[in-house]
Amino acid sequence: MESRDSVLLGLRPEIPSAKINPSMSADEYFQNKTLRPVIKLQNDLLLAAFNNYIAKHKNVFYDLSIEKKLDYIENAIHKDMKFRNSLKGMVIGQFTIEEYGLYVQNSSALNKRMMDLVRERLKDNMLYFEKTALLVAH
Repeated sequence: MESRDSVLLGLRPEIPSAKINPSMSADEYFQNKTLRPVIKLQNDLLLAAFNNYIAKHKNVFYDLSIEKKLDYIENAIHKDMKFRNSLKGMVIGQFTIEEYGLYVQNSSALNKRMMDLVRERLKDNMLYFEKTALLVAH
């Protein structure tokens, strides 16, 4: 039977642009080796979680300008600790045991990197939320 860690690693997409080299910091290495692939793997779940967040907050997101929508995403991730912790759990739950050990050694800095990547992923998927708004309207 395959171990949990080998199954998790096998599920992750490869990201050619996430370069690994010996001169990078440990945090940058963890970001490119672990965080980027896990967040890409969890993309659909992260989008669904934000859609749920929008719905729980009375869909006001859909009435905002693009700039205000980007601010809304910023604020949701930065200020809503319950939502932020939920997003972190979706990512951390995909770590191998070894990765989790590395993560806990510097969780504060890695959490910042993690949330920056999640925030950018949500912003990059604005079109997804626009399509969802059309579905909500009908």
